[in-house]
Amino acid sequence: MSSRLEEQLRADIVEVGRRMDARGYVASNDGNISTRIDKSRLLTTPKSVPKGYMTPDMMVIVDYEGKKLAGDRDASSELPMHLEIYRNRPDVNAVVHAHPPTATGFATAGVPLTRAVLAEVVTTLGSIPIAEYGTPSTAELPAAVRKYIKAHDGMLLANHGAVTCGTDVMSAYYKMETIEHFAKISLVARLLGGENLISREEVERLQGLRGMYGIAAPAPLCADPSELASGIDALCQVLEAPESATERLVPTVNTVARTDVDAALRTASRDGEIRLTYAELTALIADAVKNLRD
Repeated sequence: MSSRLEEQLRADIVEVGRRMDARGYVASNDGNISTRIDKSRLLTTPKSVPKGYMTPDMMVIVDYEGKKLAGDRDASSELPMHLEIYRNRPDVNAVVHAHPPTATGFATAGVPLTRAVLAEVVTTLGSIPIAEYGTPSTAELPAAVRKYIKAHDGMLLANHGAVTCGTDVMSAYYKMETIEHFAKISLVARLLGGENLISREEVERLQGLRGMYGIAAPAPLCADPSELASGIDALCQVLEAPESATERLVPTVNTVARTDVDAALRTASRDGEIRLTYAELTALIADAVKNLRD
């Protein structure tokens, strides 16, 4: 590869690091980015450097076993996770790892982003599962990522963050943006009482448009979620999309009647303490928002 193209890869990594820092996807020295240079070399970010303050000369060149070939600094300690992705996905040319706050909140709560809510997400990423917890910078993390990486371009990392991959550095980064954006919208919708889910039939229609948009899906939808047996690498995606012969949007069952909330308020203890379940609280918030609109 020519030096000009390598310079462009270095510049792309610096730009993505700057964007991750500006958007609050990383703090301190968090996160790491890598990209293929050729069939024998990778370019990756150095350890112990804030991503918003990197310069092109800081990057490290390694081989596909993680051995340093060039650079004044050492590669990120989470490089093995990147290497695992490259081994399992020959179509992937770049990997981005970050800790976007809302998405990481879902990862910490053990809530995957696998509901069919946004047409754009259904069409591009499909579903976003949670890889099991693995101690960072150990062999556990690559092993956890291995289960899902053949079928997904992005996933949450339990109690850790998120990782995405793509055909180049910018496309991998944009998928990280999509995950965090989706997480924010999902959180708001759930606070307001629950999402309307896109029906299975509409999901299939949306995914059928991928060819028109030039989007390649890493894996098809699972016909049966039980296909993902414990310990077996995923070769399909699980997406929560209810069957419906008549409706393209199907409400989730996550709301409580207003009378139930009123009853809960009337049962407040004598010292003034009010106790509400999560469902009752979300219904109360939804009612308050409705009143503000009226």
